[in-house]
Amino acid sequence: MEATIQTSIHNNIATISFFHPAGNSFPSSQLNRLTNEINTIGKNDKINLIILKSEGEGAFCAGASFDELLAVTNLEEGNHFFSGFANVINAMRKCPKLIIGRAHGKTVGGGVGLLAACDYVLAHENAAIKLSEIAIGIGPFVIEPAVSKKIGKTAMATMTLEPTAWKDANWAFAKGFYAQVFSTVEALDNSLKKFTEQLASYNPEALVEMKKVLWEGTENWETLLYERAAISGRLVLSDFTKQALSQFNKK
Repeated sequence: MEATIQTSIHNNIATISFFHPAGNSFPSSQLNRLTNEINTIGKNDKINLIILKSEGEGAFCAGASFDELLAVTNLEEGNHFFSGFANVINAMRKCPKLIIGRAHGKTVGGGVGLLAACDYVLAHENAAIKLSEIAIGIGPFVIEPAVSKKIGKTAMATMTLEPTAWKDANWAFAKGFYAQVFSTVEALDNSLKKFTEQLASYNPEALVEMKKVLWEGTENWETLLYERAAISGRLVLSDFTKQALSQFNKK
């Protein structure tokens, strides 16, 4: 099974779906493809709204590719890898289309950043979230601005400093990370369809202007996220992180 990024368009709504056989994780190539897809769709005047989802019945996103992290041997490679998440988040915040996330399962690390960069997220009750980066010797530096914007610094700190603890969907809902939570996938998809079709029927110009309002004050992310990528790129080279990643890969 190969990694994929696929887009379907219906009723002025573009649905971007990603898949990776390793828990919908993201190697650099997959991050680049997602960034390019978001940038392309953002320029399409026939599209009013974007849905971001992943395939399968397991995890929504397992975050960064551990195999690729283990393969990093120098600062340039480390910066390049973590800049991939910076590229995606910046593409999502600058995209003139509102982005609605569909979270059907658990999400870790960088995947939490992707959901945080969505403008509105509907989730299944099994869609727990976790930031495990500190446990492997790095930290959620690149995605922190997006997560903190969504749930605040205090909740962000709670997730970061409890790297082995899953926060369930109800916790995420209470913090404002999820807008709606459903007990079945059927209910999730029915509500997603109804919500997005109604939203896409509104004045496209108003939706574009609302998107700008939602992301006011984030202009510095154009440099901040890459400064954060450099921190992660340095830390991933440490002996602590290399050993921790090896142990995680053996589990």
